[in-house]
Amino acid sequence: MPREWDAKTYDSLPLPHQQWGKRTLGRLNLKGGETVLDAGCGTGRDTAALLDLVPDGRVIGVDGSSRMLDQLRTKLADRLDRLEIVQADLTKPLPISGQVDAITSVATFHWITDHAALFANLAGHLRPGGQFVAECGGQGNVALINAAVGEVLGRKSEDEPEGKDKVWYFGGVEETTQRLRDAGFTDIDVNLLPDPARLEPGEQLWSYLATVVLGSHLDKLPESDHEDFVRAVAARLPEPVVDYVRLNITARRA
Repeated sequence: MPREWDAKTYDSLPLPHQQWGKRTLGRLNLKGGETVLDAGCGTGRDTAALLDLVPDGRVIGVDGSSRMLDQLRTKLADRLDRLEIVQADLTKPLPISGQVDAITSVATFHWITDHAALFANLAGHLRPGGQFVAECGGQGNVALINAAVGEVLGRKSEDEPEGKDKVWYFGGVEETTQRLRDAGFTDIDVNLLPDPARLEPGEQLWSYLATVVLGSHLDKLPESDHEDFVRAVAARLPEPVVDYVRLNITARRA
């Protein structure tokens, strides 16, 4: 079940996602009349940019969080004539008609642990020759934060949760390339890019960790423990930095 997000706080934070979005959308080759699917559209930051890129086309924004989509509707209220908004699970067939010309995604796929199902599902909604560009957390992403979480929970690295208890998945280059190939993609280019984000210590770091990074961990704890957990994780970081490593994907539907 996709988790809910604090959409308003999310939008108020200094998100490196803005740069990730520009970098990812920059890999699209669009003429302006295409239909593009924004997979994990969130509050619509990249959705708005996509609408600008296809002035004669349309965008389908898909996300699992109703709060994120509510924020998107408010933010893009004057552009809904070319925007279809869908709440759905990206690993399951989407309730949209026809195939799209391109699919893009920013900072979403690491929250989905079954990448084989994810890529196969998206491939089914993309026309042959259609573009697929995405980025998400990759192998090594937030390793220092993950270690701090383990310390707070008294958990060793080999005790990382699996299956339904796993909160994120950070794919590597080789496994991602193979899964894309198995799903029916070609012209595949996958790479990892270290991209740390520095924050102000104290309130900004705590809010960022709670809203953007540790939400799935907090979902498993009583609300009364949330603040202590976030501050305990932050206290174990060597500096107020989120040690991001981004997995960049470019491919086409065969």
